Amino acid sequence: MTLILQTQRLNLRELNELDAPFILELLTDPSFLENIGDRGVSDLDSALNYIRTGPGDSYARNGYGLWLVELKDSGIPVGTCGLIRRDTLPAADIGYAFLPRHWGQGYAVEACAAVRDRALRTLAMPQLLAIVSPGNDASIKVLERIGLSFREMVQLGADAEQLKLYSLDA
Repeated sequence: MTLILQTQRLNLRELNELDAPFILELLTDPSFLENIGDRGVSDLDSALNYIRTGPGDSYARNGYGLWLVELKDSGIPVGTCGLIRRDTLPAADIGYAFLPRHWGQGYAVEACAAVRDRALRTLAMPQLLAIVSPGNDASIKVLERIGLSFREMVQLGADAEQLKLYSLDA
């Protein structure tokens, strides 16, 4: 287990194969599917494959990726938060998802603020981006609370939906 960040209440660490049951639950939750999209995860094998080929490959290639967010005092996983490097964006973007039973407790803001600071200070990125569906008001509030502002509408593929692009310069 590689610990990446600690906040007052949370640990952010690299995902590993033991996290497959949690990833299966998170990525098949109706709110994830509605706000983020289907990542092709439907059973433990596909959750393992997602961890290996998504976050796992990103750790190896970029030195960062999506990290597991767990409660510091109990180790209970509550979501994921981290940095994603997409070919379709000019800089890394912050991504996060939390299970609905953990919403409304400030975990997203706490985790995202720590990831923002790591990106801009520790990793010395000149800019941090975020993409969000136009109707996802809760995520928009999180991005604004950590200092990102709306820049423009973007489309990350020919058939992709229009997304709001947020940014913060170092």
